[in-house]
Amino acid sequence: MINDTLHKDFQLKDYNTFSIEALAKYFLPYTSEKTLLKFLPEINEFQLETLMIGEGSNLLFLNHFDGIVLYSQIKGFEIVEENKDYIIVKVGGGVIWDDFVAWAVEKGYGGLENLSIIPGTVGASPIQNIGAYGVEVQDLIVETEGIELNTGKKRVFSNKECRFAYRDSIFKNELKGKYAMTYVTYRLSKHPEFNTTYGNISKLLDSRKPSLKLIRQVITEVRNSKLPDHKILGNAGSFFKNPYISIEQYDKLKKQYPEIPHYPINNTTVKVPAGWLIDQCGLKGKKHNGAAVHKDQALVLINIGDATGQDVAELAAIIVNQVEDKYGITLKPEVNFIS
Repeated sequence: MINDTLHKDFQLKDYNTFSIEALAKYFLPYTSEKTLLKFLPEINEFQLETLMIGEGSNLLFLNHFDGIVLYSQIKGFEIVEENKDYIIVKVGGGVIWDDFVAWAVEKGYGGLENLSIIPGTVGASPIQNIGAYGVEVQDLIVETEGIELNTGKKRVFSNKECRFAYRDSIFKNELKGKYAMTYVTYRLSKHPEFNTTYGNISKLLDSRKPSLKLIRQVITEVRNSKLPDHKILGNAGSFFKNPYISIEQYDKLKKQYPEIPHYPINNTTVKVPAGWLIDQCGLKGKKHNGAAVHKDQALVLINIGDATGQDVAELAAIIVNQVEDKYGITLKPEVNFIS
């Protein structure tokens, strides 16, 4: 087990789900805020770029990382408020996301069940604003805590201050790389309202009465059937965001492609499944050096051997170009490219 010590020239292959070989100049695992604060003066003295990782499930290393990787192992659950309707729970940033979901479902707290088996850690959830099956984590987060790396100062960000947007937040933009997420606080319901309208969840329930455990079971089965195990085939789950387009653009596309699916977002915008667009371009199974589009799930790019980050990035560019040429829609990656 790696301890709270600064490591040099550290191999990251086992710390990113693409299983891309890349060396970090420095690697610091930390199990507490105290450990991180202890090493910050030394880190700042190096004046190198910093990168925070959890499970490494949303990263693509294009080269070796000539900086410092901060690896959060802060654990723990703390109920900070509770009444007959809800609980507010503070969770360590290093907790595995699906362990948190499993804990909530087992306790009977609702809100997280549709986000079952999303890879990653709690600390990454506000950065990515993770979401699935009609639920986004921004609707559950009360606040998030972080340590500013330049100063060592702790700061609490309210939900509003996180500036959440679709798979986006302030931490992917102006505050990118400036804070280490130490804790995230969520509000969960004791009287959950089940969200079963997205995709085919309702059909898969097969007239069974919804419950937290049943919805988690169904979503787990669906995701496992669609997404390959990264321990067998390196991947980062869904590689691209589902694009939002205007209703006017969608109506034009529908005349040419009557089968194009969509999900209404509001009165002016719809979401189109990126996987469908990629599939319709005939790209399932397409290979590029050591990378490929998964043969069953067009939204997933995989490492089929000894892929480099460049292999995956070049394959992604091919996909983006073909989808744009055919549909006039520009796909954006969910995955963060680390150069």
